Amino acid sequence: MGVMLKKPPGAPGSTAPAIIIGLFVAFGGVLFGYDTGTINGILAMKFFLNLFTTGTVDEDGNPALTSSERSLIVSILSAGTFFGALAAAPMGDILGRRMGMIVSTIVFMFGVILQTASTAIPLFVAGRFFAGFGVGLISALIPLYQSETAPKWIRGTIVGSYQLAITVGLLLAAIVDNGTQGRNDTGSYRIPIAVQFAWGIILIVGMIILPETPRYHIKMGRTAEAAKSLSRLRRLQADHPAIVEELAEVQANHEYEMSLGAASYGECFRGTIGKRLLTGCLLQGLQQLSGVNFIFYYGTSFFKTSGIGNSFIISTIVNVVNVVSTFPGLYLVEKWGRRPLLLFGAVGMFICQFIIAIVGTTTSSVVANKVLIAFVCFYIFFFACSWGPVAWVVTGELFPLKSRAKCLSMTTATNWLLNFAIAYATPYMVDSGPGNANLKSKVFFIWGTFCLICAIFVYSLIYETKGLTLEQVDELYAKTNRAWKSKKFVPTVSFAEVKTSGFSGRHQSLADIEAGVLRKKSMVPPEGNSVFDNGELRGTNNTTAYSEKEKL
Repeated sequence: MGVMLKKPPGAPGSTAPAIIIGLFVAFGGVLFGYDTGTINGILAMKFFLNLFTTGTVDEDGNPALTSSERSLIVSILSAGTFFGALAAAPMGDILGRRMGMIVSTIVFMFGVILQTASTAIPLFVAGRFFAGFGVGLISALIPLYQSETAPKWIRGTIVGSYQLAITVGLLLAAIVDNGTQGRNDTGSYRIPIAVQFAWGIILIVGMIILPETPRYHIKMGRTAEAAKSLSRLRRLQADHPAIVEELAEVQANHEYEMSLGAASYGECFRGTIGKRLLTGCLLQGLQQLSGVNFIFYYGTSFFKTSGIGNSFIISTIVNVVNVVSTFPGLYLVEKWGRRPLLLFGAVGMFICQFIIAIVGTTTSSVVANKVLIAFVCFYIFFFACSWGPVAWVVTGELFPLKSRAKCLSMTTATNWLLNFAIAYATPYMVDSGPGNANLKSKVFFIWGTFCLICAIFVYSLIYETKGLTLEQVDELYAKTNRAWKSKKFVPTVSFAEVKTSGFSGRHQSLADIEAGVLRKKSMVPPEGNSVFDNGELRGTNNTTAYSEKEKL
């Protein structure tokens, strides 16, 4: 195995446009990360606390927010993102993936306007909700767009770049917060919030000129538009045999899946799709329960209450580690695969969390603080190179075209539901005072235990999808009944041949259909090349050198 990620030899056309487009779309993660991260520093700004306090003071007599106020301000974003993620499915299926992202960004910018204009908690909270609704929409639509346009040999890296953009957003938020936290006017919090207009404008302008995904066009029955879209992504003519062959397989797979049942929400909870939905929801939920957003939502406050000086600087360092550590993950997701990388990250996070908890609860010294900071950084490394990007990669690959938007919206909503729960509960878990648990560093025992559960979950339920087309993932789940056996899976089904064979998927298993196709092929001479026939893509029984090399 070579060191570099390389385009398969003999693959026709260019994959550069698809890669560039996928990486640009990932920029939407900056909105996600920046909006999530900026509140971390704002809640520790003196001017913000002086302006927004309702009369509460801390132990030193300084203006402060109550645990419930802090909880509401932080968690309301996640509440908005939960509903936004659920709304992403109808928006992505009705308006399309591309237009859906444009509308989502406009909703997000409306929320930014309300936050920037606010001088009291009610309007600020309203702005956080609308910004969250937009972020929720974006967070489901971006991996959907990326997975439907990216070449299979680098799909994991492209979808994982969404997490890289999130980490960049978190870092930018920490830097801007650190630059304005000393101001003694409304600019201290308004500047960090208003900067988000720039990210929104960049994304909207880019999405106006980008193509819709070819798979969305196939879903809507627009084969000619699908061919044009794929030709832009591959830099080939729309009638090139490679384009025709690839789209014929996508269309045939979609028709096969539709023959098994309608693309309804109820269908998402049945059969192998239901199993995949459960896997995706657990994956996204456990990503949050690993405790990462405790660091990014409340890290500055936690370091401050732990007696660590320069908490803003430490928070910025943690964000730098987060960004840098994501790069190895983007490489390893295609070299190691999804399962090994998730296992590696879960075990590493488990060890770090328990060391942080033990050190934080048993000692209190300068050395102990340094150890705590160091292992927080190690923990962030393990998360950023594994569970950070790979959770989005896996959920983007799991589902068939007919239900992909619905299932992705539900897995993303699960992420945000747990995000909301953690953001809301954390002040009550770690703060001192009446009604609070006062766990402080003990909270890392909870996160560490969930990291151990993460490792067990990966071994039991995560299938290895590295190197497979999205259509071959359907075959993987149809033929392999245990996750730990998935690495040995070799795809053998051509859905284009299943389509031309006339076999029905409703009354037969995929293995039975494949056996019937093989019997039929042994009796009938192969036909000619695939062609457009009255606007419909028809597959071929011939296997070309490029057909398996360069499918989406």
